[in-house]
Amino acid sequence: MPDRHRLPQPLNRRTALHGLAAGAAVIAFDPLARTWVTAAGHPAPATGRTTTGGPFADVPPLDGTLVTDPAALAADADDFGHSVHRTPAAILRPGSVADVVTMIRFCNDQGIQVAARGQGHATNGQAQVDGGLIVETATLNAIGPVRAQQGAGTGTVTVQAGAVWSAVVHATLAQGLTPPVFTDYLELSVGGTLSVGGLGGQTHLYGAQVDNVTQLQVVTGAGELLTCSATRRPDLFRAVLAGLGQCAVIVSATLRLVTAPVTVRHFLLPYTDLATFLDDQRLLAEDDRFAYVEGEVVPDAAGAFTGYVLEAVAYGPPAGPEPDDTALLAGLRYDTSGAVTAETLDYFDFLNRLAAGVAALEQAGLWSWAHPWLNLLLPGDSAATLARTLLDGIAGQDTGPGGVVLIYPLVSDRLRTPLLRMPADPVPYLLAVLWTMDPADQAAVQARAAANAAAYETVRVAGGTQYPVGTIAMSPADWRAQYGRSWPEFAAAKQRYDPNRLLAPGQHVFTP
Repeated sequence: MPDRHRLPQPLNRRTALHGLAAGAAVIAFDPLARTWVTAAGHPAPATGRTTTGGPFADVPPLDGTLVTDPAALAADADDFGHSVHRTPAAILRPGSVADVVTMIRFCNDQGIQVAARGQGHATNGQAQVDGGLIVETATLNAIGPVRAQQGAGTGTVTVQAGAVWSAVVHATLAQGLTPPVFTDYLELSVGGTLSVGGLGGQTHLYGAQVDNVTQLQVVTGAGELLTCSATRRPDLFRAVLAGLGQCAVIVSATLRLVTAPVTVRHFLLPYTDLATFLDDQRLLAEDDRFAYVEGEVVPDAAGAFTGYVLEAVAYGPPAGPEPDDTALLAGLRYDTSGAVTAETLDYFDFLNRLAAGVAALEQAGLWSWAHPWLNLLLPGDSAATLARTLLDGIAGQDTGPGGVVLIYPLVSDRLRTPLLRMPADPVPYLLAVLWTMDPADQAAVQARAAANAAAYETVRVAGGTQYPVGTIAMSPADWRAQYGRSWPEFAAAKQRYDPNRLLAPGQHVFTP
């Protein structure tokens, strides 16, 4: 593996862990006081409690660091939602996969709950744990060699869970290959998106990101380092992909690759009628003329969500033929009098198109606002009716700076991961209302979360599900209903691989 992919090794394997703030060695955990203990015999800065005596459990030597300073704990008690705050007792920044194994085994012995955190992009505390251990996977970010299949235009690459998708595609493009599916924002970790599904504009053609994984290496809730695939421990493979971190922490994944285009043809097509817009999206999802299909709903001057923009992208050579605008747009009923965009873009520039906007939001301090997102999966046969009801319900409401309403089709036959729950319809639609709200107005944020729950119930009753990246409070009973026929196997995997129910409590799948 090239030097640039080697993992940092801040501490020798034989040394103790060090709290980064005070510099005192964290050498033990006091199971009575539920606090970490330093070499001086004082509690580490994870809590303000003093120790009460009793037997201490020695913290094992690791390659990485165990962080207990208040600033780090406060950062991991927050996420992209900025509305739920659960403070961990400590944070593991692993220097190796072995560190994850060691600390999960330690946490089993001590009854400490554990959650994995990638880029902190959860919106409702899903990767938080009150008084437990956060495993920050960002230090596990190695990207292995791209293995191209000679003459096939395909290949694989094995990457660690903390690698972000922008880094992965940079590495694969050097070999003319690309992962087939991307979320719209590339600075998310591989482990994070594989834990929820990974939907994007290419999903109608290639499935979700989880459908393009050939093998995983994971650390189970019992502290076992295991490799799994569709043929090796398939029950674990199925339980981890889109499994919300319930059975294991992903430490690496082998991803399928396809031929990358050099350039793409990018279209933005305006519509004035919702049903026509959705029908044309469905046509494109089913005939595969475009590699990427999404859509946005925009408000009119009065705040009603009655404008629609179909976004479609055709891949050029060598991934596809030279794009022909006439053939690509044939049969589409968009408003030719509106603002139509047709442009040729570099492939990576297209994938990374949100970067400039995110940078502007960060500079303005708006990226740190609350994001009580709503992400729903609608049955295709009732998508127009449901979407109209939901859009009318938010008429006149500002989605906020950088906020957007998206809707686009998926194809069920290409979605093969059992825990990525879809409506029973051949072409379901994702409807996402990506709110941005002032975090100082927590009453408004909580009201939005309550409205999200009501919207989900409307969709659930109609046969829909939720894509679990948003701000919707869910109980174990709600999750049981969401997973439907997949629940018994999921629950059995939880018992088998995380028998003490330590992993990812913030999702509330198996624990209130």
